[in-house]
Amino acid sequence: MADADPRSRAARQSLRQKGSQMKEPTITRIDICPLNVRLIEPFKIALGVVSEATNVLIRIHTSDGLYGLGEASPFWFITGDTQATDLEAAKPLAQLLIGKNPLAIESRMRELNAFLTHNTTIKSAYDMALYDLLGKYAGLPLYALLGGEKRTFATDLTISIDTPEVMAAHALEIRRMGFGAIKAKLGSGRADDVARIRAIRAAVGPDVALRIDANQGWDPATAALTLNELAAFNIQYCEQPVAHWNIEALRHLRSVSPIPIMADESLFDHHDAVRLAGMGACDYFNIKLSKSGGIHTALKINAVAEAAGIPCMMGSMVETRLAMSAAAHLVSARPNIIFADLDSPLMHAEDPIAGGIAYEAGQVILSDAPGHGADLKPEVAARLRGITVTA
Repeated sequence: MADADPRSRAARQSLRQKGSQMKEPTITRIDICPLNVRLIEPFKIALGVVSEATNVLIRIHTSDGLYGLGEASPFWFITGDTQATDLEAAKPLAQLLIGKNPLAIESRMRELNAFLTHNTTIKSAYDMALYDLLGKYAGLPLYALLGGEKRTFATDLTISIDTPEVMAAHALEIRRMGFGAIKAKLGSGRADDVARIRAIRAAVGPDVALRIDANQGWDPATAALTLNELAAFNIQYCEQPVAHWNIEALRHLRSVSPIPIMADESLFDHHDAVRLAGMGACDYFNIKLSKSGGIHTALKINAVAEAAGIPCMMGSMVETRLAMSAAAHLVSARPNIIFADLDSPLMHAEDPIAGGIAYEAGQVILSDAPGHGADLKPEVAARLRGITVTA
């Protein structure tokens, strides 16, 4: 159909002319830096204890003078990597990308995944930086780039494993801060875990959504007994009650549990998503960029979930607001992601990030800046020491 307005035809012709004159951008250099942030207090789960975020920053520079930022947050007892292994793995991955088009994310991530299996955490940082660049080239915030719209949503705040009295006191403080949902870490034993939830529910009352995460801490029999006891406390869902490899036990537990089951450590990529959905092993998926290798695969996981009628949550390790900004844009862009556990920056003793998301009484507020909108504070960038990979 012909354009009624000749100005529309002229505008399209101008865009075509500009497009034909544009030179394809290339990746000229990549900075790889450790990014360490102290936690306010040690974070204890059934699998171990973390006292500091030992993350890795990736900064991808292009021939046009733009750069994109990504952050890896290794959680060694879940993802099997550390800051040291991520720093080493980042070097050959950088060499693989130098001189190539940063906007062709499908090709770039296929290359990274073919070159190095597993190592999802460091690949998530590269993925994040590439999407940040794509947003900057397009002049769009990431949620819009992904075809979504801006929406404000709530995150929970997590309480690490402790005595019932300490966990109840933390829960009460979280409620006073305005959060409508609390996640409690469990997994050390049936009697202790029931006592913890009893104390928390008594402290916060009936109106706060209460979520639990056993981090694989229960054997199947203990999980079934514990979940049946905990049902009296109105639990929204339970994350990863049994070992990550025991999908059959997860499936059986879902069939007998009065509390919905969410897969976390059992779910890394879209292949895991197909397996879990096909077995009917869980009610929800927990997607984490550090587990999936970034936004590229996270989108595939959510697509599988949506096709199978499985709602999702976007979770976190111990990332700063940089990685959490990218994750928040994905939540905003995909309505099937109905829960958010993006609280890790609230556990940090300092905030090294400028821009990006903001937190207001449990609500996550997105930036409209191009890309994910987060950057390092200048004084933080000045003190970071790492390596730069060039051609």
